[in-house]
Amino acid sequence: MLTVENYIDSMKANLEKHSNLLVANLKSIMAFNYSPEIDLLDYTAFIEPTNFEISIELFSMDKEANEVFNDGHDTTIFAGSVNVISDVTYYQLKEQSLDDFFERFYEENDQAIYELEQQTFTDWFSQCWEEAGGFSVNYPTYFVFHDDDKSFDLKNKKWVEDEAKWS
Repeated sequence: MLTVENYIDSMKANLEKHSNLLVANLKSIMAFNYSPEIDLLDYTAFIEPTNFEISIELFSMDKEANEVFNDGHDTTIFAGSVNVISDVTYYQLKEQSLDDFFERFYEENDQAIYELEQQTFTDWFSQCWEEAGGFSVNYPTYFVFHDDDKSFDLKNKKWVEDEAKWS
């Protein structure tokens, strides 16, 4: 029988299989020569719940909540966005079980699952970010879910309203 606890445990186990790749990709990204026009870094998670996949992209941002782009003249400087990791499967389910999963299990437990999923993704990313040397990057750095209004401050290990990171 599927429970919230074993669903989340399965998520954690599936994400862990991709930790080495995430850490390696983060180390590579942290070695970039960042544009001096960047004020903060936003690692944005894109969740595809129907496929149980997560992708993460890094966006370089200024204090006005605008993405900073490289003008293209100096290719040694990074500004813009870069894919961190794509289409990581965080849960596996047989196709014939999808309807039952979403119509019964997920619908009955949606609020608890949503919060636990977000915390599981955040914990996984934060742990990999730390292992990759994230604290060595000299920018405020956040983990955010696409179209959400809060971000996880990776250096201070706390959730903040998006408006707070721009002030």
